Amino acid sequence: MLTDVWQNFLSIVRQEAGSRIVETWLKAVKISHWAPEDKNIIIEAPNAFVKEWIASKYLSLFQTHLARLLHVDTLKVTFISSTEQAGEEKKKHSPLAFALPKKGIPGKVKNALAHKTRKNYGYLNPNYTFDTFVVGPSNSLAYAAACSIVETPGDQYNPFFLYGGSGLGKTHLLHAIGNAIQKRDSKAVVFYQTTDRFVNEFISAIRFNKIHLFQQRYRMIDVLLIDDIQFISNKEQTQEAFFHIFNSLYDGRKQIIFSSDVFPREIKGLAERLCSRLEWGLVADVHKPHLETKIAILKRKAQSHNEELSDEVAEFIAQEAMSNVRELEGSLVRVLAFSCLTKQPLSVELARKVLHREHDAQKKQKIDFDRIASCVCKHYSYRLSDLRSNSRAKDLSFARQLTMYLMKKMTRKSLREIGSFLGRKDHSTVIHAFDKVHENAEKDSNLRTTIRRLEEEILR
Repeated sequence: MLTDVWQNFLSIVRQEAGSRIVETWLKAVKISHWAPEDKNIIIEAPNAFVKEWIASKYLSLFQTHLARLLHVDTLKVTFISSTEQAGEEKKKHSPLAFALPKKGIPGKVKNALAHKTRKNYGYLNPNYTFDTFVVGPSNSLAYAAACSIVETPGDQYNPFFLYGGSGLGKTHLLHAIGNAIQKRDSKAVVFYQTTDRFVNEFISAIRFNKIHLFQQRYRMIDVLLIDDIQFISNKEQTQEAFFHIFNSLYDGRKQIIFSSDVFPREIKGLAERLCSRLEWGLVADVHKPHLETKIAILKRKAQSHNEELSDEVAEFIAQEAMSNVRELEGSLVRVLAFSCLTKQPLSVELARKVLHREHDAQKKQKIDFDRIASCVCKHYSYRLSDLRSNSRAKDLSFARQLTMYLMKKMTRKSLREIGSFLGRKDHSTVIHAFDKVHENAEKDSNLRTTIRRLEEEILR
């Protein structure tokens, strides 16, 4: 019985709050005991950190949905941890209070683990090298610093902080540094890591009491490449762990390189002591490329596809495409693909046909709650405050239900977010509205026509 209850609970939370909460946190806990006479359910977590996090963030989810699934009016939820039961909850074992030892691990062990680290965690894209990186005025400083680091990793420009807009080549440079260092020294352990993956691995290590393995992985690193460090903002526990990792690697004269969309001081929710460390070494930025640089990038990319791009076509794509290098390359790939599939020669006319079609598609307004509510209110002559009111007038209730239906159908927002936008606390209201409108639409052709017209208006 309890197994079914727990699986149903996870399904409800996944639909209401999102699958990430379930996969990251709730799958790490389980129902330990259920006492019907006291209406008390005990939830067991693997350690104190997970217990406290879930209790502080998701208690209401447990109380609301488990009470309904267990058929009780009120429910007392008690959280415990496995380590508390075993009497192992000691400060020295806290996953947040560690500092990596400065002494390196033995050479034989390091060499044995180095290949595994590179294979499973430190994958470097072999196509991202200095040879394939186009240098221009917008990135010359960053490029020169990256080349210098390869000569003497850990000695100068450590740490190296690279920042600039998305798609301007920061990740390319990180991989190029890693590839060049490994080419010079095959025994060097180069670890490329995205911040998002670092956060998930740290959380997983806490959940399953594998902090020692998490520490060991970083003790063997010679060069640490962290991409998109701005995503560590507002994650206090992760910042604490990373602070100790940084200190250990820096004291051991290991090279540390970061990339970010913004300057370190502009990363909100970043601890002051960590922010200052990000600025210890060299900070270099990359700008949007000039027209000449974009043309050079396009020609280099076309050559990698064994295609010859004329100056006229390259200039047209460079002028049409965004300043973002990633989007620039994407535009070229689509033009080349269209030319190949339709067996038409590369020309300015062909590029215009492909890119203008995409630009028209990109002009579609982004769908959000405000857009949907505005279209429904306009159609039924209501105001947003009316949809959010507690009025149960028949016509207004239907307009409100139709709004929920369209929000659920046309966005990827959770039921809780939809309900919250319309002033409803219980997500079941949204489920009921969606099911009712869907059922009525199957029987009523006029309603189907209304829904289609509203969808067209929202997309217009």
